[in-house]
Amino acid sequence: MTSEKIEDLVRRELARIAPDVDVDDIDRKGDLREECDIDSLDFLNLVTALGKALSMPMPEADYPKMRSFDDLVAYLREAS
Repeated sequence: MTSEKIEDLVRRELARIAPDVDVDDIDRKGDLREECDIDSLDFLNLVTALGKALSMPMPEADYPKMRSFDDLVAYLREAS
């Protein structure tokens, strides 16, 4: 999957989980939970949805690699 498609998928899932957040306005290198004002459960829902959409495991041990929007996109790009 291309980086553009992965980014679109992340944007779509973030919009579902945090509908009041404009992804274009967040700091792409900032902490995703803080930038999108999501809690741990929302983050888990995001990771689970992305894992299902891409048919890939996303172990909890890897969550620190998904800290920012850019980190998450890079993680998904490398893992897919």
